[in-house]
Amino acid sequence: MIPLPPNAEILPDADAVAAAAAERLVALCESAPRSAIGVCLAGGSTPKRLYARLGAPDTRRRLPWNRLHWFFGDDRLVPWTDAASNVRMAREAFGDAPIPEGHLHGMDTHGTAEAGARAYAETLRAFYGASELDPARPLFDLVLLGLGEDGHTASLFPAKPALAERHAWTAPVPEAGLAPFVPRITLTVPALASARETLFLVTGAGKQEPLRRLARGEDLPARHVHSVGRLVWLVDREAAGA
Repeated sequence: MIPLPPNAEILPDADAVAAAAAERLVALCESAPRSAIGVCLAGGSTPKRLYARLGAPDTRRRLPWNRLHWFFGDDRLVPWTDAASNVRMAREAFGDAPIPEGHLHGMDTHGTAEAGARAYAETLRAFYGASELDPARPLFDLVLLGLGEDGHTASLFPAKPALAERHAWTAPVPEAGLAPFVPRITLTVPALASARETLFLVTGAGKQEPLRRLARGEDLPARHVHSVGRLVWLVDREAAGA
């Protein structure tokens, strides 16, 4: 087995990772300190499994949908109807889940990445009710993240300016670090860190190499992410080499 980050849990497969993440969200909702519950969504195949589970009847009835607000950690500058859109992916995966109108907060991907980043920062501030983040009052109840084979997370890519941003909540990514090479918008490290709980969902043999590189101490984007609350890695056996 390869070395894993602190607070890592090894689970049998991708379905078990999705199930564990769903249970953590249910628990967070039960202990939420405010009426509105903020969840930051990730893109990718493993989170898609999670969203489908959340929208399925057995989990759906255990969630307070009228209190849940869904945000995005990043998205590509494509229409929401495009197959590459995280908004489209989430909508399709959630299925007929009872998400109230206005509770799925997609990024404005119709203009420039710079304009979209500014607009999404305002969306986040309006939800939070302040322009400065307070570690004692996290922006999100849950942040979901993946791990790219190059070590990126959200759209924070190696050696790109957005990775170094420590003041703004969002950042434009004019040039992505991998295909499709379209501009993106991403949340920054300080915004992603403002969470009661952060979950990295890591599945598949292709994630062994970035996990090894993290264990060697390489300066990958995922290493920059921290949390004012708990940070947990849910890793399946294939990714862990177990």
